[in-house]
Amino acid sequence: MRLVQVLIPRGRRESVLESLDDQGIDYAVFEEVGRGDFEAMVQFPVPPSGVETVMEKLTNAGVRDDTYTIVLPTETVVSQRISALKERFPGLRISREELHARAEDLAPANSTFFSFLLLSTVIAATGLLLDSAATIIGAMVVAPLMGPAVSASVGAVLADRQMASRGVVLQVLGLLAAIATAAVFGVVLQQTILIPPGLDIQSIPQVAERTSPNVLSLFLALGSGIAGAISIMRGSGSTLVGVAIAVALVPPAATSGLGLAFGLPGVTVAGAVLVVVNLLAINLSALILFYLSGFKPFDTDQRERVKASIASRIAVIGVAIAVLSLVLAGVTYASFQTTSFEQQTQVELQRQFDEADIEGVELVSVTVEYEPADLLLGNQPRVDVLVGIPRDLQAPPDLAQRFDDRLTEQFDRDVIVRVGFVEAQVSDGAATRASVSGFAFDRTARFDRITRGNHA
Repeated sequence: MRLVQVLIPRGRRESVLESLDDQGIDYAVFEEVGRGDFEAMVQFPVPPSGVETVMEKLTNAGVRDDTYTIVLPTETVVSQRISALKERFPGLRISREELHARAEDLAPANSTFFSFLLLSTVIAATGLLLDSAATIIGAMVVAPLMGPAVSASVGAVLADRQMASRGVVLQVLGLLAAIATAAVFGVVLQQTILIPPGLDIQSIPQVAERTSPNVLSLFLALGSGIAGAISIMRGSGSTLVGVAIAVALVPPAATSGLGLAFGLPGVTVAGAVLVVVNLLAINLSALILFYLSGFKPFDTDQRERVKASIASRIAVIGVAIAVLSLVLAGVTYASFQTTSFEQQTQVELQRQFDEADIEGVELVSVTVEYEPADLLLGNQPRVDVLVGIPRDLQAPPDLAQRFDDRLTEQFDRDVIVRVGFVEAQVSDGAATRASVSGFAFDRTARFDRITRGNHA
């Protein structure tokens, strides 16, 4: 419930009270003894979804924009008469006046915003380099990105150009500042002993996760934007939703900055693309939800213009997301193909060894080095095969090439195969002669070294 207090301008008392009577709202009237612009104050309880409707009627009754109107949340209202109001005003949507006020409160002062964002970026970059998910999540609690994301959409829907522009500017400049901060932080760290020399940040799982974005990343951003809009309209969970929005933006921005610091353009571009896609998706989903919820400008004359403006804005953002999503779709497809190739290669080689069933010979491991970037750039996959073999067996010198030919024929893809051998001891020393799919092992030779490799 909300408790609404309205100062009634002089000469409008009768029309205001008549409007409340027509709406069946119980009210209390107090004489105004302050400034002479008002003759009384009226207060009344109303459900959150009814505030906007009641205020529109009071505006028609003479309550102007320069009149003081205060909307207070109430803890408890004890009255059987409230049930009738709840039936008249069902739902949980707040009024546009309250939405506007909340959006203003969520967008902090510039100094506060940039201070928290830069601190969040430093913490996130540290978490990425440490491969610490907990540290990254902690950084998201500090990040103040929910306010600008929500205020930009609210300003667009309510025709508040200043709010909308400030929200967009804070988001863009904030994320650019985050990338720059991470870059400077990375450069500084390289001059210290805090990170090992020659560190390959691409091998860090938390960084690799942001440099291979796929279509699933888009769902995180869309869900975060929708959750942000719902939390503002319902007044619950805004802090946790702010964490989700920050997760979609700050870590990839920090990753992009670290890519600049370490001279890795691929990491920089991948992180930047993920930031832009997530930023657009968050704003798009919030904008659509606010509009579909029925929020409209205060000035009725602006509603048609705002409707056309929102439609064009949604179209532009949607096209931009669609274009950038082609990159995500390409990475998604490449990830699927490389993972499938790795699994199929392991299964195929294991099948060959199982069918051969050679005593004392076993497939120790199969490692496939094949990343999505390799597929997109046309690089050949590299397959490392490690075979355990008894000391009294000699491996065929062309085993790597034969595996290469078999895999190339099976998957219609050129590969590079490297086979390594590990001397193995077996309990049964019976002399036998066997072959693996036509690969003969000669027991007359012995290994002089523990390991040996053939390359192709």
